[in-house]
Amino acid sequence: MTALFAIVALGFVLGMRHATDPDHVVAVATIVSRERTVLHASLIGILWGLGHTFTILLVGSAIILFKVTIPLRLGLAMELSVGFTLILLGVLNMTGLLRRFTEWLAMRRLGPRAHSHFLFGRRIVHTHDEDGEPVYTDSVSMLGWTPQWWKRVGLFHIARPLVVGIVHGLAGSAAIALLILTTIHNPGWAIGYLLIFGVGTIAGMMLITAAIALPYAYTLRRFVRLNQGLVVASGFLSLAFGLFLCYKVGFVEGLFTGRLNWTPR
Repeated sequence: MTALFAIVALGFVLGMRHATDPDHVVAVATIVSRERTVLHASLIGILWGLGHTFTILLVGSAIILFKVTIPLRLGLAMELSVGFTLILLGVLNMTGLLRRFTEWLAMRRLGPRAHSHFLFGRRIVHTHDEDGEPVYTDSVSMLGWTPQWWKRVGLFHIARPLVVGIVHGLAGSAAIALLILTTIHNPGWAIGYLLIFGVGTIAGMMLITAAIALPYAYTLRRFVRLNQGLVVASGFLSLAFGLFLCYKVGFVEGLFTGRLNWTPR
């Protein structure tokens, strides 16, 4: 019983700490920079954690159960994918392409009567119901039967953090699984540890995204120019960190030079 409690506590705490890795924080900071509520930002953190946990469980279980070995080049390629993802997020944020894309999706869903207004420094797309009351949307839902909370968050906003979490999970799954193999020799317990680790990551990322969203939500209503500056700054940070990761993986660790030097971490 004591051993079980120790595994659960250790996995949960290490999962929360794993959520604070710089590349994780930069990625979610870029994603939540345009959120207007802490609740939606927290949901993004949960979705990122779910995507990350899915990959950790999938790849980690394969390593634990079938003794799968990840080749050096594939491991470096997975690390490189994180850098490319951060670069893409940064460019989309800095240029405003992501905002225009979500507006286009919203206009398509709401139909020909949809129009937009500036509200709190943002262009908000909406239409009107039968009583003439405005119906606002931040994004798009492709299914007419979906519940109201799904329509407010939107299918695109749900898929984006999930995909980014999956990519980050690919980059870290080998190191986490190999660490478990050196300490937990029972496959069932090892996979259980991965699950608890994932729950800790989800909880940690939910708290991090909520904390990051606070200045964005506050400045959006009171200091519009400052808010826009924060959005651009988060995009620039994501771009710079992504370029740094690509250089590190490509040249320092040898993916582009052929002198491979990769240790899962």
